[in-house]
Order: sequence, then structure tokens, then C-alpha cells
Amino acid sequence: MSVMAYTRPVVWPCRHADVRHTGAMHVLVVGSGGVGAAFATIAQRRPAFTRVTMADVSSRRAHDAVARLGEPDRFVAERVDASDRSELVALIGRVKPDAVLNACDPRLNEPIFGACYDARVTYLDMAMTLSHPHPRRPYELPGTMLGDYQLTRSEQWADEGLLALVGIGVEPGLSDVFARHAADELFSSIDEIGVRDGADLVVEGYEFAPTFSIWTTIEECLNPPLIWERERGFYTTAPFSEPETFTFPEGIGEVRCVNVEHEEVVLIPRLIDCERVTFKYGLGQEFIDVLQTLHRLGLDSTEPVTVRDQRVAPRDVVAAALPDPATLGERMTGRTCAGTWVTGTGVDGQPRSTYLYHVVDNETTMREYGSQAVVWQTAVNPVVALELLDEGVWQGMGVLGPEAFPSGPFLERLAELGAPHGVMELGV
Repeated sequence: MSVMAYTRPVVWPCRHADVRHTGAMHVLVVGSGGVGAAFATIAQRRPAFTRVTMADVSSRRAHDAVARLGEPDRFVAERVDASDRSELVALIGRVKPDAVLNACDPRLNEPIFGACYDARVTYLDMAMTLSHPHPRRPYELPGTMLGDYQLTRSEQWADEGLLALVGIGVEPGLSDVFARHAADELFSSIDEIGVRDGADLVVEGYEFAPTFSIWTTIEECLNPPLIWERERGFYTTAPFSEPETFTFPEGIGEVRCVNVEHEEVVLIPRLIDCERVTFKYGLGQEFIDVLQTLHRLGLDSTEPVTVRDQRVAPRDVVAAALPDPATLGERMTGRTCAGTWVTGTGVDGQPRSTYLYHVVDNETTMREYGSQAVVWQTAVNPVVALELLDEGVWQGMGVLGPEAFPSGPFLERLAELGAPHGVMELGV
């Protein structure tokens, strides 16, 4: 895609993928770690999910996720190597799901996405294919952007009557739904859409313990952040640029946020009229210092090095040395907040600045679902999306993000699940 020009994609709003509207879904979840397992615990309480197959490269992890649910006729385990496209196609052919949910790290998106196309089945993920920085001007121009591999194949998917719903976690995902809701219901014109993420979570007993995949966190935080402006197009900056203090709602309070590479900056301007799109993450200086140290030492690298005759990627070593985020719930306290800050002119013609947000308390998700807050907040969104697709409320073909669909039914269903969103008006 050109940095200076941006063409809005063609969407087929009156055509839809062949998702059966039966109220009886079979979903194949590829990846049985924290988010995949949390998805299963939520889906267990929803009657539309009549069968869920949990697949993982670790048979034990898949079987453990299924065993915790106690419904062997409804939840089953399979082993699959998600890096092997042909193995995935064979698994899809054998279990015959209505949809495949990719709950793996985004480095595995390409084979899973490709396998779903080969098998002609609906695909969903919660993070898009990886970016690659510009080879000469990484802090000025984008190279390969997040999701390019998927979005450039949209027409192929549409021609086959297929839907790939990409970025349907919380960020991206619910943040895009908020952007659509603001554009459709709250604003007559939009200046900036800025996703802002912050938390007051504390993990007892660890000096450093990320609450989400450290592999993905390193990827998005140390890559050049992406910004979109109507007049300038896409451009990049240095990591952790443009710091600001944002006051998060419901008692979380002030958190220092910085620019981070994220999919919303790619997805939102494709379909929503605005002047600027950004993403800022409340990391905290200590977290930033750790990430910068990893980078200086080369420990963020995904290129394997030889250690005692074994080839291993430094980033994989860092991930293996840290606690699994899915296991931290009992040591965690606090809340996490994901939201979208929109500025512009309201439907009443007056200046407006509104933060649409979703707060999840770790104590609540652990008590109700046995899942820590960050993975639960991510996993609940594909549950909602799959129900809306199965009912025909959401319809579309090609490779689309959540901002391509009506926001009202999604937000209503989220509230039905006991996780309503909030709205905070800010001064203008």
C-alpha cells in the first residue's frame, strides 16, 4: 500500500459467507493456551456452541483445556502443528467445523489463514499477520504493514464466498467496534480516533511478569509505531514516542501512554471517515526499560542462534523464562481497560471528546470463569462475533475487520454476557 495515498476497499454488504444460521455451531480453536482456553470457558455457557474442538501442538495442553470443562461430548481435543498448512487442512477436513478461531501467536497466522482458505471455512483471529520495518527509513515510513498479507487477499476470499474476520479480540476488535459505534451514533464528523489501553494490574511475587504474551508484547512495542493521517497517509515513529498521560475510568486513574504498533491504525481508516488514527499503550517506565534492555542485548530477536549445538531464538528463550500469563490469575489484582478515544463534532453540532471503554476486573473473571482478566477480555469478543455471524446479524465476505459490521448488536450482546461497555465524556 502506498504511504501517501490510501484507497478504501470494496465491501460486499449484501453478500455473506456461508455460515450456517442454525444456532448450533462447531468451532475449531487452534491454540489452547490462555486465550483459547478462556474462549472455551465462555463458550461453554453459550448454547449456540454445540461442539468446540481445541487443537494445539501440545496434546497435553489441548487435553487439559478440555478436561477442565468436564463435557467430553461437547469439547474435544486434537493435536496439530499450526505451522504446517497441510496438517491444518487435514484437521479441518476431519473435524468439519463451521468456523476456525486462530488463538495462536500472530507468527502462525499465515499458515492458519491459508489453511482456512484452502478448506473453504470461515476464519477468525485476534491479531493480524506481522509487519516488517522499512529497510532504510524504519522510523519514518512503513515497510510491510500489519495485516498486509491478509488484506491483499480479500478479493480472493470474497470470490469464493468466504469470510475472514480479522482482529476480533479486544484490541484490535472491541476497539474497532467502538470506533464504528462512535461514527454511526455519536459523531457527525471525526477528527481523531485514538485507542488507549491502560490498567492497574499487579502480579504478586514477580518483579517482572507480563499479563499477556511476551512474544507478542515485544513484537508490537519494539516495532516502529504506525500512525495514519488523512493528508499524510501512513507513517512511523520511534518506539515509545509521543508520551501522554491519560486518565482511565473507574478508578484506574492516570497512566502514561506511548505510541505502539497496532492493527487498529491499519483497519479503522479503511472504512471510517476521520482525520487521524493512533494507538497508545499504558506501559509504565519500568516496563519500557525492560523492553529497551532486551532490545539492546538482542534478546528480542526472532533469528535463531546456536547454543550448545542447539538452534534457538532469543525471544523464545525470554518467553520460556517468564511465567505463563495464563497462570498468573491467582496472583493478580486490579483491572484492565481497553478503549477508544474519539474527538470531533457530535451529532448535535457541538465539539465532542468521548472515550468508549471496557473495564474488566481480575477478581471477577477469576471467580466466574477461572481466567485472568486480560485473556478473558480478549476471548469474550470472538464469542460474541461468532454468535452474530451464526445468526446472520453480522454478514460479509472477503477479509474484513470488526469496523465493517454494525456495532449495536455486538455491544448489546457483550452486555448480555455481563460485560457492558462504558462511555466517558472528556473536556473539549
